[in-house]
Amino acid sequence: MTPPDRSLPPDARRSLRIYNVFFPLVFIAMLPGFLLRMFRRGGFREKFGQRLGRFSAAELARIRSREWIWIHSISVGETFVALKLARALHALDPSIGILLSTTTTTGFAEARKAESEWLEAIYNPLDLLPIVRRTLRLVRPRQIVFIEAVWPNLLAEAVRLGVPTTFIPRVSPRSERRFRRFRALTGPIFGLIDRICVAEPADIERWESLGADRRRVICTGSIKFDQTGMPPAREAEFRELIAPLGVTQQTPIIVGGSTWEPEEQVLAELLPALRREHPDLILILVPRHVERSDEIVRQLNPLGLRVVLRSCFPEPASQRADILLVDVTGELRDWYALATVVFVGKSLPGVKEVGGQNPGEPAMLGKPVVFGPHMENFEALVTQLISTDAATRVGTTEDLETTMRLLLGSVDRRTACSERARTLLASHAEAAGRTASLLIPPPG
Repeated sequence: MTPPDRSLPPDARRSLRIYNVFFPLVFIAMLPGFLLRMFRRGGFREKFGQRLGRFSAAELARIRSREWIWIHSISVGETFVALKLARALHALDPSIGILLSTTTTTGFAEARKAESEWLEAIYNPLDLLPIVRRTLRLVRPRQIVFIEAVWPNLLAEAVRLGVPTTFIPRVSPRSERRFRRFRALTGPIFGLIDRICVAEPADIERWESLGADRRRVICTGSIKFDQTGMPPAREAEFRELIAPLGVTQQTPIIVGGSTWEPEEQVLAELLPALRREHPDLILILVPRHVERSDEIVRQLNPLGLRVVLRSCFPEPASQRADILLVDVTGELRDWYALATVVFVGKSLPGVKEVGGQNPGEPAMLGKPVVFGPHMENFEALVTQLISTDAATRVGTTEDLETTMRLLLGSVDRRTACSERARTLLASHAEAAGRTASLLIPPPG
């Protein structure tokens, strides 16, 4: 790849100089926590060299065998968005390869499951100039697509090399406030991006105010909420899986999705009270970080409830369970499909890092959705869901118990809530296809 004569604007060069002074310091400060998470999640040794821009001979031969669009993601949630876009791109042009990179081992595991002749999973290189330059020289991508986060050095080097860049953002109010506060530094970086694909028309002005070129901001809808072409959730398979626990088609199920401490304990403590009206009720907990599973079990033990781990299946048919703790990744959507009511995590008071997880996924599956007061990461969608009575926001544990009791006790209430949510989310259908068409325009 021969770099074209394409220099960066002076304000972008200034921002990058400041970034490259402080990023190594921040990285070193965060390294112990990062390494601890890697050890807990396991699998960190596999392809570790790719994080430093080093590939084996076999990997290089595979990468050099075709032209690639590089989709740059972070963890599991971003990887699922990336995979939707990858499938849409492949449908438009099967000759193009998709290089899907992730940062976390859990995200990499999901990307590996989808590997095929046209899709290759790799780890993101550290955003340090020598590493980024080496990786770009080896990969030579046709385009780069950033999912939910832009890495400044990788973006800048792509611009210098004439590689088109696209950003599919999800910005929390907290991040937006930071970008506005430091707009003089972040705005020039956003101004380098060739195309920003946003979920809502109102996002166009938001991104212009953050420094993006308005002409490059396009509303495509949210790929995260686009279910077009998605394989159906494995509801029948997962019902059969948990049948030995005494769960039937009629058993009411609460699924706590992407939960954080102390939400697992809050939900578990509600179970005995709710069982006074629904004796067979079972709670399925799917924590955001599965490495917390042992800790969650210890926290729940004093409650006297029988907790079964997903990884221990198959269980003896004679044993029943009060709580199923899903200690594996990549199954959240399938467990949502079994739910009578869904609680969306990272949203209750007391959570260390609030902001909420994705409420759209269970809503699209036709499930009534409940969440706590802290849903800042999805505030635009949450506002729409609340205003149309398509989901329920609770402020306290007492409110959560009352809402769960109402929803568990009324099929009509659950159905009406679900139908309103599906109607609201219908506007995001084909978002992946619309985005793919911008990256690979149709002939003519």
